[in-house]
Amino acid sequence: MNRFFQIVLIVSALGFSWLGMMAIHELGHVLAAWTSGGVVEHVDLPPLGLSHTRLAANPCPLWVTWGGPVLGCLIPLALLGIVRIAAREYAYLAAFFAGFCLIANGAYLAGGAVYGGNTLDDGAVIINNGGALWQLLLFAAITVPAGLWMLNGLGQHFGLDNEQNPGRVDHKAAIGTAVALVAVIVIELLATGQ
Repeated sequence: MNRFFQIVLIVSALGFSWLGMMAIHELGHVLAAWTSGGVVEHVDLPPLGLSHTRLAANPCPLWVTWGGPVLGCLIPLALLGIVRIAAREYAYLAAFFAGFCLIANGAYLAGGAVYGGNTLDDGAVIINNGGALWQLLLFAAITVPAGLWMLNGLGQHFGLDNEQNPGRVDHKAAIGTAVALVAVIVIELLATGQ
């Protein structure tokens, strides 16, 4: 039974982190657009696929584009701080999410810049609007190692580093994370009209 809850926790934590990271990343674009006088036309958050924010007007493309990865890292870090105060026993889940977001946003910018992604990739948009490759690489050089550092030592909470009780995890955390993942999927399906 321990292995069942371990698998539920790992799979749902990864799924929730992926979908949550994309939602917060797009929220960053939306907030940056609103603060710069941009007009958001549509935010696409497919449960299967990549998210995207489409703007009808974008007077500050650098600001709006940087808003996604920067707030996509800062908001999960702020959530981690709140969880550490409000529900310390589950801070490892928030740390996993924050670490995941740091790695994903940093790797996304660096990858899009280095490998010349399509014109919708944030890295390409930043470079095409006057940003520099070194800025993207510096962002990744800070966020990816910081994310890895945050993930270091979390294995025990996911039943991966527990010699006495292999696979043992908090059943409430496993169920709660699975429910959160299902809720996010349902919300995204309803929001996208699927």
